[in-house]
Amino acid sequence: MGDVVTASLKQGTPATFIYLTAGDDGRDSTYWLTREQAAMQSVRIAIGAAALADAARCDTSQFNTHVIRRCTLGNTASYFLRLPDGRRNGAGFARFAYQGLRKLRRGTIRSLGAVDHSSSYSSWKDLVTTIEAVMVLASRDSRPVLHTTDPSIAINPHDHFDHRITGLMVEEMRKRHDWSARYYVGYALTSRAANRSTEETQEKTAAFRAYDDVMIRANPAWSAYAEHPRFYSQCMQRTYARSVPRPRRR
Repeated sequence: MGDVVTASLKQGTPATFIYLTAGDDGRDSTYWLTREQAAMQSVRIAIGAAALADAARCDTSQFNTHVIRRCTLGNTASYFLRLPDGRRNGAGFARFAYQGLRKLRRGTIRSLGAVDHSSSYSSWKDLVTTIEAVMVLASRDSRPVLHTTDPSIAINPHDHFDHRITGLMVEEMRKRHDWSARYYVGYALTSRAANRSTEETQEKTAAFRAYDDVMIRANPAWSAYAEHPRFYSQCMQRTYARSVPRPRRR
């Protein structure tokens, strides 16, 4: 959704980014902290010239007793919950006791703690209500549009379980709060036809390269593009999404 985000930010629309997991891939803090820095650089590029020289301001916020790292840049706020990467199949990694979002939602683990021990969520409901609190603060008096990966296996097959569980979380929240949503195809993008204009492809690529460049500077082996060049090249030319309207109140 990089091209969509870029277009919105350049119009001056405020945005809140919520990163549920550290995206640690079972690795140590050097890796996932770099990913956070890379994400912020991607936001900076998406905002455009107005943010190029600005430094992100980072601190912590508390929601429902949970401490969450927050970084602001321009009219954006990014929240990093730093929960363990659940692995593509949802089984988790040994470094963090094979924990993950899928298991928390299923109730097969009693709690899920952040990889930096900053907070622990006692249940799926605890996590969802915390994210709802973040969204209520972010949207204030307006109704937000939540952008996430499509939870439908039929529409969005073969996706990472963390992505799918995030989509299911949004589905829960939007129904309770009368919010609308936009659901995006994830890993299955490459099975679709290219549908981005030259300008959209360039903007999407710029946001992705900003992220990847930070990773490469830290460790050349951490380049996402180098791992799957054909896949990422194709993703830059494609964005597929469907809008989900606010639920009708009876």
